[in-house]
Amino acid sequence: MTISGKPRALLSVYDKTGIVEFAKGLAELGYELVSTGGTAKKLRAAGLEVIGVSDVTGHPEIFDGRVKSLHPAIHGPLLARLESEPDRIGLAELGYPPISIVACNLYPFSDAAKQEPRLSDEDLLEMIDIGGPTMVRAAAKNHRNVIIVCNPDNYSQVVDELRSAGKSGAVSLEFRQNLALAAFQHTASYDSAISDELHARWIGRPEDYADKSEQEQRLPETLLASAHKLYNLRYGENGHQSAALYIDPKAVDTNSTLVTAHVEGGKQMSYNNYSDADATLRLCRALSTDEWPDTPHACVIVKHNNPCGAALGKTQVEAYEAALASDPESAFGSIICFNEPVEVDTALAMEPLFIEVLMAPGYDAEAKGLIMKKSNRRILTIESPGNRLAPLERILVKKPIEGGWIVQTEEAPVIDWGKAKVVTKVEPSQAEIDSMKFAVRVCEQVKSNAIVMVQGTATVGIGPGQTSRVEAVKIAARRAGERAKGCVLASDAFFPFKDGLEQAANSGASAIVQPGGSIRDQEVIDAADDLGVSMLFTGHRLFRH
Repeated sequence: MTISGKPRALLSVYDKTGIVEFAKGLAELGYELVSTGGTAKKLRAAGLEVIGVSDVTGHPEIFDGRVKSLHPAIHGPLLARLESEPDRIGLAELGYPPISIVACNLYPFSDAAKQEPRLSDEDLLEMIDIGGPTMVRAAAKNHRNVIIVCNPDNYSQVVDELRSAGKSGAVSLEFRQNLALAAFQHTASYDSAISDELHARWIGRPEDYADKSEQEQRLPETLLASAHKLYNLRYGENGHQSAALYIDPKAVDTNSTLVTAHVEGGKQMSYNNYSDADATLRLCRALSTDEWPDTPHACVIVKHNNPCGAALGKTQVEAYEAALASDPESAFGSIICFNEPVEVDTALAMEPLFIEVLMAPGYDAEAKGLIMKKSNRRILTIESPGNRLAPLERILVKKPIEGGWIVQTEEAPVIDWGKAKVVTKVEPSQAEIDSMKFAVRVCEQVKSNAIVMVQGTATVGIGPGQTSRVEAVKIAARRAGERAKGCVLASDAFFPFKDGLEQAANSGASAIVQPGGSIRDQEVIDAADDLGVSMLFTGHRLFRH
């Protein structure tokens, strides 16, 4: 191995975007290029002189390229502390020239994990990079002496910094630290993706569910999270709070999530917009099922993270008008979501209302033109198969608390209605039971204590987030007004005393659905019988805090 005295750059990338231009810039600055496999081939094809890693190590690549850069001739120069005389002497005695720059990004494990048909475990394991992360971490650890760049977007900036530094090569420590930090984040994200995927494959496999508790199936022993910042938000919930929007790596290649939705019109989405939009989309997905074939159109209106109206309709405009009628005052400045593309009649009906954010799987061209006339409206397109929002999927949700996190599964309520129990002398009609099924879906998305009054498949009054269940009933009844007469009422948890049920009945509710489970259930049942109200126990509590 000949030592030329030139500074060296080691280039070994899976994503070859911009690598030729970067290498040319380095060559013009006098760098000697060292490279591996496909990267070396691409650079040579572009007319660049490249030293192969095998020429540096004196050892061929082995095991189909599994081992190529894992060698002291590579990692000695990457980790040598040039500010230390013993390290400099040791490097010279070994005949290893220093490496000043490393460009490396990793095998696309996350992309491979998402492939359809699904890769076998054996093929997926081949997409776990070993030499790459080792090089990245070594260079990042020794960033005082080695510039590490993992993102092609940084190539031109690196070349510019080197040009500005001139022959001294004295690129600022701050610049080096920023790239090193990005490199450690790159490998941490990579390891997180591997851990999550292998946990899902090896621990959370459906065929193993019968032998494991749900905690073993769903909840990993080590909680890892990785997300990339898309951009800073103007502020958080309030002006004095900082905020940003991050994307889950699993959502990067899709437009079917809230974070990746196509956003048009109005100002940039705010923290509160995204928070409220998430609650709106979640409920709309929960209602976008085949359970109500005669009323397939869903509309959800949310304000301050709580639904103020939700409805299903035979037509979209019918669903919108019913949802709006639930609480038209609160709907001012709200977030609205439809489960199917917005139609012209709906767009015309919405014209008078101030809407912060509108979401749907798509928009009729004429409807979109009408909607966009309001310059302050933001419209989001949530791409969906068949132009219909996909039903709500079961997910893991993480909530930070002081010193850690609490984690739970979340999904639309799964109630075995065949096992639900009528506990009163008066039985609910089939129409009332159908309304109960709708009311429970809505109630699950309302902050506790929650009361929801419905007529058919439309809310008429919602009492959200109260410390007293009686007060929640009063709020729902006040909003419902005359529409409370003969309504079906859903409660997210049991009535601890009979006063809540009496308030519900006196407000006009004729049928009640609740989980049951109070030590005073019989007292509540007796009160319902005295008032001629039917009541059904689901055994399924629906708290949302």
